[in-house]
Amino acid sequence: MTKDYDSSLHENNSIARAQIAVNKLHNAVSQALSHPTEQMLEQAENRLAHTEEAVTEAAESAEGGQGVDLVNEALSEEKERLQAAEDTVYGE
Repeated sequence: MTKDYDSSLHENNSIARAQIAVNKLHNAVSQALSHPTEQMLEQAENRLAHTEEAVTEAAESAEGGQGVDLVNEALSEEKERLQAAEDTVYGE
């Protein structure tokens, strides 16, 4: 019984960490959009790499589910926002 509880707790913690990472990514991308410089983009891209790792870990430990789907959806939205910031800075 304890093992199931521990597994569920780890799953929830992984999803929570992924959500926190997505929130931090959102803030970094917002900064890059409001102050479109190469330095801000680099910070947002570094945050994106960290967030992708957290989301991957959550997906592996959660075995799917709504929490993982929501985090993946939020990550996709942030990637689109980051692309818009990159387009602004690099003029693509």
